[in-house]
Amino acid sequence: MSLDALEAEVVRCRRCPRLVAWREEVAQVKRASFAHEEYWGRPIPGFGDPAAPLIVFGLAPAAHGANRTGRVFTGDRSGDFLVAGMHRTGLANQPTSVSLDDGLELHGAWIMAAVRCAPPANKPTPAERDTCLEWARREPALLEPARVLLCLGGFAWDAALRLLADTTKPKPKFGHLAEHRSGRFALLGCFHPSQQNTFTGRLTPPMLDEALNRAKALAEEPAEER
Repeated sequence: MSLDALEAEVVRCRRCPRLVAWREEVAQVKRASFAHEEYWGRPIPGFGDPAAPLIVFGLAPAAHGANRTGRVFTGDRSGDFLVAGMHRTGLANQPTSVSLDDGLELHGAWIMAAVRCAPPANKPTPAERDTCLEWARREPALLEPARVLLCLGGFAWDAALRLLADTTKPKPKFGHLAEHRSGRFALLGCFHPSQQNTFTGRLTPPMLDEALNRAKALAEEPAEER
């Protein structure tokens, strides 16, 4: 199995009827400001550097962001905030992420989401999360150098623990810059770059940069120190 073959499977997935109906409705109705665009309207595969030691792990595609553009964290304000930080910290070649053909390249990082379809109200159900985690399990298996999961928000943190079958008791608590080791991976928490967090100052650019730089440092640790 290659990443290309996995991507071809991901974009054909129709396992969650509610998510399929919502992503396709959004793609047909569209937002007025994007009425002239053709929406992607399908599940979103991961994106980035296949040799990356760092995986940035998000929640789900935005209805008018990745569900429109076809690339994770592309075409919405969360993506703007995240990719600008990745550019500042040397993980991206440019500070913007607006479309599939905008020239964005990631260096040492791969981005994927726990849930691959845009969910209503940005809230997947537990069943939808668990169904979709198959892709999140299979993708890192094809990213052999990956050793760090930077979890954007509590949903991604909990999903990472589930996909790694982590049974640590008590359950590791999510927090900004929280760390936990689980098998081959170091988990690192970061507040999600949603407008609710970035507009209120709960997550600032320096805070994001600190999390990204810490993730890079963890990825660079020798194997015996992990």
